[in-house]
Amino acid sequence: MAQWQTPEELEQLLTELVSWQSRSWTEGERIFPHHLMNKLTNVPYFRENSRNLTFFKTPDGREGVNALYLSGRSRRTIVLLSHFDTVNTEDYGHLENLAFHPQRLTEILHDYKEELPGEARKDLESGEYLFGRGVMDMKMGLALHMSIIARASEEKWPVNIMLVTVPDEEVDSAGMREAVPAIRDTQQRYDLDITLFLNSEPTFQELGDDHFYMYSGSIGKIMPAALLYGKETHVGNPMSGLTANYMATFLTQKMEWNPEFRETEMGESTPLPISLRQKDLMGTGYSTQTPYRAQVLFNAFLFKRSAKDIFELFRKTAEEAAEACNSSYGEVCRREDVQPLGDVQVMEYRELLHYAERKLGKDIIRIYIKEVMEKEEEDDREVAVRIVDKLILHCQELGPVIILLFATPYYPAVNSSEDPVVMGAVDVIQQKAKEAFDLTVTQVHYFNGISDLSYVNYNGETEGWKAFERNSPVWGERYTIPFEDMEKLKAPVMNLGPYGKDAHKRTERLHKKNAFQEMPVLLETLIDYISERD
Repeated sequence: MAQWQTPEELEQLLTELVSWQSRSWTEGERIFPHHLMNKLTNVPYFRENSRNLTFFKTPDGREGVNALYLSGRSRRTIVLLSHFDTVNTEDYGHLENLAFHPQRLTEILHDYKEELPGEARKDLESGEYLFGRGVMDMKMGLALHMSIIARASEEKWPVNIMLVTVPDEEVDSAGMREAVPAIRDTQQRYDLDITLFLNSEPTFQELGDDHFYMYSGSIGKIMPAALLYGKETHVGNPMSGLTANYMATFLTQKMEWNPEFRETEMGESTPLPISLRQKDLMGTGYSTQTPYRAQVLFNAFLFKRSAKDIFELFRKTAEEAAEACNSSYGEVCRREDVQPLGDVQVMEYRELLHYAERKLGKDIIRIYIKEVMEKEEEDDREVAVRIVDKLILHCQELGPVIILLFATPYYPAVNSSEDPVVMGAVDVIQQKAKEAFDLTVTQVHYFNGISDLSYVNYNGETEGWKAFERNSPVWGERYTIPFEDMEKLKAPVMNLGPYGKDAHKRTERLHKKNAFQEMPVLLETLIDYISERD
């Protein structure tokens, strides 16, 4: 019998995967794929076909794993996608040392029930849940995929299975962005016909929602940002300057919860945009110089819209904010009987870059940007803002001005709800779940937790993503998206994963019956349906 097939074996595998601590940007994340590779070599098929177990690397040296079972009977291929990094564990407080030991943590939590919210306490007392960091997001998905490929290779299923698991999903999805060319290379090398990309991220619900979901798409996410440049002055002479903080308030008010950014498709709507960061760029020390440079960073979700669409809407919103700022500032100047310093203008990053290149020369600008890019201690969002800051400090005559840009990451939306294969699969799974477990499976068209499915089956127009490239200061050096390879990975997507609650919280937990008994049957049903289609 193949490995990891019984509920007991699956739980043991899950607890072992979780114990390999793999928080994003830690040594554990770097070591995890090697532990996993050693585990997979115990599968007889991979002992005999070791060439089908490969690593792929991100630019910073982290690795993902590609495990390929070839049936020898068909070109039809299902790609199983997962990630193995987790968020941090400080939220566990005095129980942090148990965060990666689910069985022990679940046992100990009974002594600290009073610390848990009501729903989590009830679930703990039910005995139906396993608690711990990564048990639902998403080590269980990986465990299920390992079970599938072990059984497929043992029983010689008539469909090829490609297991791909990546680092860094929780931060920038560098792992999946590097997995795309690796998948494409494997597809070409073995002449594979990819029929489905199947992720097994967990079911996501709001508080009190006990429904079990499957997803036929994944929501998109993009991060419009701005650097605001005003005019410095001494705090004792405030009307001689214009603070970037003052300017930023108008943009934030126009962007935050702006319903123009909401999309509605198939009865589902994107969450409203919200600010993720707003701060000045004056450093940590005290100064009586007013803050004349500031940054704001927003989160926007998308279904059908492209980067180009969002940027056009962002510019329109910024221009409205600038107009409101100018009007308010003008009133203050009239009240104080002073001459305004000028109207706040709006520019895109690419416009600033071209202006700076004409003024100082492309070689000089290239040196300035390289200086900022090489500061590895800063993340890509901070580097993007610092590049704009560096340029505007050499073009101060443009102020007061709002410079618009894109920060990273960017997740294009993907959807296969109208694909015949997916439509049939949804019906088959819903029927099987009801018959076998009296379980109702509800279809959702867009997985709202953001997933690596965004980087396959890209259907957007080139101009749509070129807008991101042109206005992302770190593009091509610290951050890229393999759009051309994504366009070639034409296959429908689905997400079917275990039921759990409270991802990214200290009460993260997994429903044991669903994970260890129901999900293996539902996933096998899905794969059987895909492999038997004419």
